[in-house]
Amino acid sequence: MAAIPDKIQTWQMVEPGKEGKPGVLQKTTLPMPELAEGDALVEVAGCGVCHTDLGYFYDGVPTVSKPPLTLGHEIAGTVLAGPDALVGKQVIVPAVMPCGNCPICDEGRGNRCLAQKMPGNSLGVYGGFSSHIPVPAGDLCVVDDPKFPLSHYAVVADAGTTPYQAAMRADLKEGDLVIVTGITGGVGVYMGQIAKALGAKVVLGIARNQAKLDRALDFGVDYVINSKDKDIKQIKGEFGDICKQAGVPKNVGWKIFECTGTGGGQEIALALLSFLGKLVVVGFGLQANKYMLSKLMAFDAEIIGTWGCLPEYYPKVLAMVQDGRVQIEPFLETKPMSQIEQVFEQQHAGLFDKRQVLEPDF
Repeated sequence: MAAIPDKIQTWQMVEPGKEGKPGVLQKTTLPMPELAEGDALVEVAGCGVCHTDLGYFYDGVPTVSKPPLTLGHEIAGTVLAGPDALVGKQVIVPAVMPCGNCPICDEGRGNRCLAQKMPGNSLGVYGGFSSHIPVPAGDLCVVDDPKFPLSHYAVVADAGTTPYQAAMRADLKEGDLVIVTGITGGVGVYMGQIAKALGAKVVLGIARNQAKLDRALDFGVDYVINSKDKDIKQIKGEFGDICKQAGVPKNVGWKIFECTGTGGGQEIALALLSFLGKLVVVGFGLQANKYMLSKLMAFDAEIIGTWGCLPEYYPKVLAMVQDGRVQIEPFLETKPMSQIEQVFEQQHAGLFDKRQVLEPDF
């Protein structure tokens, strides 16, 4: 096991971006902190680049801890110090770690605990684009028998677990009818797989890239609609044809997971919401929407928000990854962390087909 250094090597966001213009990243060092009781020091094996990170870096979405701070909340690594039972263990660091001692946590909604710690947002200056990170030890998810390189498990920390939390918010169960808008995105690819793993009867994916839509059919998706250059009427027409083909109703009971965070994706999701349906908002965006709320009354339908994932769900998602019900390898690729600026720029431009995981090379 590696020795504990006296400094943390890191890439800090010293200035956030604004209106699509990039912020400023700086390679620097931080003093190695003394661990508080109940904390662990994790040597980072890999950290995924999430759309949320790009929101902070390009759009000025505010972080709880003010810059300079290190971004990155999709982390896998090895525990170097902390509770004896964890030292030497390979772990996934939950993207949000609740306090466990407030009314929200007591209600079982700790994923939205207002005192939660989120690397790269509300964990002081610490984030995953670093050599090491101090984190609360109690919520770490141990990877006992890794089937893949440890860095690859970083995607489970958010992209793989956020859909599971969304499924729990929707009370997704065997036999349900599911629509995923943004099925080809970094979260959507796992939303479809998890929905199918939980027993959904039909999973319909909607996106704009035909090649990725074709790929989705091999990973939990039964039908796809390419929404590129189509209006809502055309999309609803295709949806109706698919429902007829599948022998299911087009206007009752669909659970819709909006994973794009875009105005267009949200418009499609709202248009398909119907009787007894549920729309779960998974993706984040800054745009406003117009919707006749009285439709919810008429449909007896629901619109639900979801945030992060309860740490207690992580072992369940990890089990799905380990036994192959959820595939991660086809949807990620690794790069040296020294390429962080180029990766941010290229991902912001939409040039990647896979989740980027940065491996420390300080």
